[in-house]
Amino acid sequence: MAADEAMLEALRQELSPPSLRFYTWARPTLSLGFHQSVFPEHWRALPKVRRPTGGRAVWHEGDLTYAVAVRGLSGSTGQTYARLCAFLVKGLADLGIEVGFGRGGREYVRRPGCFSSATSADLLWRGRKLVGSAQVRRGDTVLQHGAILLAPERERLARLFPEQAAEAVVGLAEIQPDLIVDKVIASLTAAWAAEWQTAVVPGEWSEWERQWMARGRGRWRCG
Repeated sequence: MAADEAMLEALRQELSPPSLRFYTWARPTLSLGFHQSVFPEHWRALPKVRRPTGGRAVWHEGDLTYAVAVRGLSGSTGQTYARLCAFLVKGLADLGIEVGFGRGGREYVRRPGCFSSATSADLLWRGRKLVGSAQVRRGDTVLQHGAILLAPERERLARLFPEQAAEAVVGLAEIQPDLIVDKVIASLTAAWAAEWQTAVVPGEWSEWERQWMARGRGRWRCG
């Protein structure tokens, strides 16, 4: 989370260009939304981090996480989600996976898990949630990141989120069993370049970003 925040802050302070990042997690971890302070007792012993973005909890195991930092977007939060998710829709479509946006509902605020409901910020495949996203704005700069399910551990999810129906979520491995992660990343990267009409150039963390991450790790760790 400190790395994603570093992307946001470096862009906001005009120290780095807009960024696109993909990553997986070194160990299964629960990420909590920034304002999520109440959670079930059986989550207490889990490794946890807090996100700088809003939304509900996500169990990161068998997923690919994406993060983007951009500036200068106008419009409502919903319009911003639609703009920033467009590359996901296109990149997945180019892989033969057609997705659409969910619909907001009041049940979202009553459920602790992100994948327990589907809002207008989420992407569904045949009615089942495949991608959950969250964002935060600082000035005219936006960070959006989210989990793209690859092969969710259904038994673990059932224990962590008993209110979530097993068939409510789907992973890419179920849709296309032979699809590899590198191909997914390549398709989404090409889609980002097309949607934003820009070249995507691999980069390294700057020294400023590394220092920001070193200072921020403790702030986002919560278990």
